[in-house]
Amino acid sequence: MNNDKSSLSRPNELRRSLSLPLVTFYGIGTILGAGIYVLVGKVAGVAGMLTPLAFLVAALIAGFSAFSYAELAARLPKSASEAVYAQAGFGRASLSRVIGLLMVLVGVVSSATLMHGFAGYLRVFVQWPDIWVMNVMILTLGAVVIWGITQSVLIAVIMTLFEMAGLVLIIGVAGDSLGSLPERWPQLLTPEAPFVWYGVLLGAFVAFYAFIGFEDMVNVAEEVIDPSRNLPKAIILVLIIVTLFYLLVTLVSILSVAPDKLAQTDAPLAMVYEQATGRAPLFITLISLVSVLNGALIQIIMASRVLYGLSRQGWLPALLGQVGERTRTPIPAILVVITAIGLFALLLPLISLARLTSLVTLIIFTLMNVALWRIKRRGDSYQGFQVPLWVPVAGATVSVLFLVSQLYQFFMD
Repeated sequence: MNNDKSSLSRPNELRRSLSLPLVTFYGIGTILGAGIYVLVGKVAGVAGMLTPLAFLVAALIAGFSAFSYAELAARLPKSASEAVYAQAGFGRASLSRVIGLLMVLVGVVSSATLMHGFAGYLRVFVQWPDIWVMNVMILTLGAVVIWGITQSVLIAVIMTLFEMAGLVLIIGVAGDSLGSLPERWPQLLTPEAPFVWYGVLLGAFVAFYAFIGFEDMVNVAEEVIDPSRNLPKAIILVLIIVTLFYLLVTLVSILSVAPDKLAQTDAPLAMVYEQATGRAPLFITLISLVSVLNGALIQIIMASRVLYGLSRQGWLPALLGQVGERTRTPIPAILVVITAIGLFALLLPLISLARLTSLVTLIIFTLMNVALWRIKRRGDSYQGFQVPLWVPVAGATVSVLFLVSQLYQFFMD
């Protein structure tokens, strides 16, 4: 177990300065992004009044992989975490290197996708060229990440609080609808429509993507104070907090606006806000801008730490493992990441970027669950945070099913 404090980190290493609260808010920011502002409507279209239940089922499904990551983080608190986990599970350096590079790809492609989204949201307020907007924001976020891990995460925490405030606002303005809950409760538990439970499962499938993000938390392990204790706690706390937020938001949404109406819009929470207040949802649009920036900032942090960790393991050139003497951040790795984001944002269309992110993430989830299963089957003297052997089995099974569904949809399209 590593109990080093930030003051004990050596000059050529990352600064260990993230406490449990900081890494928890960092994790909330990785999950509680712009997706919830869109996915409520998509889930309502298939699950109807059982939309909150669909999100609860999705949380349980995502929880299998989240708990697997929690044990892996406790066992092996390193940067380039997925690559390190793969090495421990499969013992193949070539596979570990590929997995690490896939994580970098996910971070780069996710950030490029978010930059497209930011440019789109910004057009609500100003008409600036997308290319100019994306390049300026990529460089700005890169400068923040170079500045320092504590500063970067504090900025991410502030933006996360802003995102949470937006969801609290939705709950607040539509909260009167909860008064009808006692009389409408039977609709949420015993719906009349046939095959509705199939709709719940379909809705859970869609809602699953609103819970992705906990895998990014483990890649700042070398900057977390006492990571073997704090990372598992943070992952579990994040899953609980995000699930509670989602359940409240979806509950007030379907009680305020009919599910079929929510399904017809790409901005369901904006519709809930507008119907509850009678005002234009400009504030919700502004929150979406912040959510997009926060997501991109976190992905840049993650991808740069993976490159750094791969280099420190000897799987990539040593240059990428260098740390700035004053900032204690992996400056060469950060520069490579933001350059790649700029190229992807300019060269690939938005739909291709989003689909690629989902496919690669599911592949990695599958491999990480299998890696933990193999590690646990071998047996060792490890006494830290552990999950039952069936948890990674369930996580791998669910990930494979989601992956097959994604590939089927890809080929059908």
